[in-house]
Amino acid sequence: MINLRAPFKFILILLFFSNVAITEEIKKILFVGNSYLYYNDSVHNYTERLLIEYYEDEEIVTKSATIGGSKLRNHNIDHLLNYKNLQLDEQIDLLIMQGGSYEVISEKSRAKFAETASEYSTKAQRLGIKTALYMTHAYLKNYRRYEPNLIEKIKKTYYEAGKKSDSLVIPVGLAYEIAYQQNPDIKLHHPDGTHPGQLGTYLAACTVFAVITNKSPEGLDFNYLDRISDEDRIFLQRIAWEAYLENSKFYNKKL
Repeated sequence: MINLRAPFKFILILLFFSNVAITEEIKKILFVGNSYLYYNDSVHNYTERLLIEYYEDEEIVTKSATIGGSKLRNHNIDHLLNYKNLQLDEQIDLLIMQGGSYEVISEKSRAKFAETASEYSTKAQRLGIKTALYMTHAYLKNYRRYEPNLIEKIKKTYYEAGKKSDSLVIPVGLAYEIAYQQNPDIKLHHPDGTHPGQLGTYLAACTVFAVITNKSPEGLDFNYLDRISDEDRIFLQRIAWEAYLENSKFYNKKL
């Protein structure tokens, strides 16, 4: 008689250790960007709690270096890649870079962003750090820089820069588009039409989680001190995973 329990146990062991391997590899993460990151108590804090819940590992640490209104090139990457300047005792494992939302507008600004992303990624990768680009979201109509179908310029910018810099692309902007398509009444933006609202920050963190783990955030309990309703939590977790899957059709680089 064939013993089915033995291979089943072996599969469980493999699954367990695959999770351990990922969390051991990506334990320290640095986000670099502007106010799109730091609004609503910062996307890095949300991401940290999601990862800690999933891996049951309190040693996961996220850091954030932001300048309001900045472009990526405004950051002193050499300073930030010295982990002692981040109050850490070891080098970061993953660098996540976000450009200024308006860097996607013109061909010249897109080229400069890609150049900067490539330069910064090369410096990080030489130190053994993995790199990712945080795709920004489009503006609402009430914002002065709004233009129709801006998401197409955003995707073009980040996918091209991702390839040039050999970096992951975290499809936050794509997640916003999918969420609005499925629920036009959801409030992802701040009333100013450009910055994220709290639900937008939560969706962004779920999308970052999906890219880091290659797993869906669906089923995680984190709801930012009960500020995110169960209905919104479930919806946004699902949308993040849909964005991850959609992103894979255009850009299939993974950790």
